Amino acid sequence: MDTSTATSLWDELVGTQSDPDLWVVIATGVAALAVVVPPAVWRVARNAITIAHEGGHGLVALLTGRRLTGIRLHSDTSGLTVSRGKPYGLGMILTAAAGYTAPPLLGLGGAALLAAGRVTLLLWLATALLLVMLVMIRNAYGVLTVVLTGGAFLLVSWLAGPQVQAGFAYAVVWFLLLGGVRPAFELQAKRRRGGAGDSDADQLARLTHTPAGLWFFLFHVVSLSALVGGGRWLL
Repeated sequence: MDTSTATSLWDELVGTQSDPDLWVVIATGVAALAVVVPPAVWRVARNAITIAHEGGHGLVALLTGRRLTGIRLHSDTSGLTVSRGKPYGLGMILTAAAGYTAPPLLGLGGAALLAAGRVTLLLWLATALLLVMLVMIRNAYGVLTVVLTGGAFLLVSWLAGPQVQAGFAYAVVWFLLLGGVRPAFELQAKRRRGGAGDSDADQLARLTHTPAGLWFFLFHVVSLSALVGGGRWLL
């Protein structure tokens, strides 16, 4: 790659792109809502939220000094992130809390980038994060879902025009913001039926000697606040 090409790519990455028309922003939000609300569609789309959820566990585990040994994604949209280190303490608490908060916070960060006109930067960052995550995946289904998701970002980043890139980016961010709200409510409903006894909220309750309901409250506050704040930036 010659210097001029590298400079051109860098300028494209750090440069700003014009905002799409308001109707595009609204249409992508409606499309994301149509994916999150219907149960049949959500069962498939939830795989993307699981990628963000487990990626959040993995990233925070690394940032807090734990050793990340692997991530597994399952066809029922559950997942498992395994890290080594002390089974207690702040690092473990932050790692456990990162799962349900990761999708809405990623959506909020994405909304901030879009509000600043950084469509290309958002797409490239997402692709890079997915590639890094792929290295830690330890099962075939997980590899498939991450490759397909990363491939979609890569194709749009390299082959699509500016308007398509913007529409795709806004749809993804809306999906993270809206889709980040639903999982905690689903988990609460499952626990009321006697399931999910070893959920993130239950692990946090044991680690901190506080009620699991306190952690559900935190998950809801983060996801709903991110949706409100991110939605204002997008609109």
